[in-house]
Parts: sequence; structure tokens; C-alpha cells
Amino acid sequence: MRYDPEAAPDPETWLALDEAQRIELIMAHHPKLDTKIPNAQLHAAIHTIVENQLAEKIAVTKDALARLCAEGLDRHEAIHAIGSVLIGHIQNLLQADAKASDPNAPYSQALQRLTASSVWHDPETNPIRN
Repeated sequence: MRYDPEAAPDPETWLALDEAQRIELIMAHHPKLDTKIPNAQLHAAIHTIVENQLAEKIAVTKDALARLCAEGLDRHEAIHAIGSVLIGHIQNLLQADAKASDPNAPYSQALQRLTASSVWHDPETNPIRN
């Protein structure tokens, strides 16, 4: 199997791989890109988490991907945008003192607010243009 961020991997095939195989597939794709990736392992891990959510048919992630693509991002850019929200959520979880009844609610809410315009124009959350 090869990974192409512009084409959704078959969910059953993707989920049948172990996590290390998924990360390796994503890392193998990225050296072909003209961009410099500061931490390829972390980058691939975030890609993997987003692809896992999509393969598992998590509605908020699928909806965000569809909306971002409809607004003009390609699939790879949309995965980066969702990944940037995921990273922010993880950082917030690590810094939180209180335990929320649903720790993933802020992540879902942030994905629902994510737009292509915010990706293009907000330097703080722009994972693909800065």
C-alpha cells in the first residue's frame, strides 16, 4: 500500500495496518514533497491520527474535511488544518487542571468552527501557508 494524502485510503485496509505501518507510509510520502518538515515523525503521527478518524468515520472530522475541501482546500491541506486543531487540543488537554466530563468536546467544537478562510488568514492556526 502507498499513502497519498489527496486520496482517502480504503478504511478497512488502513485500519488493518498497525500504527507504526501507517506512520511509515505517511513518512515515505512526505520526502517527495518540496516542503521542509521540522519533525517528520510528529507530522506523520498527526496525519495518521486524522486519517484514523476519517477511516473510523468520526462524523465531526469527516464533516470538517468535506467542508474544507468544498471551501477550496485540497485534501492534504484539509488534513493539515484538522491536524493543527488536533495539536491545539492535545496541548490544551496537557495543560488542563480540571477533568471535563467530555474532554473531546472542545476539539469537536473547534473542528465545527474551522474554515478554509481561517486557515488562509489566521497566522496562529495556519498549518499550510506560513
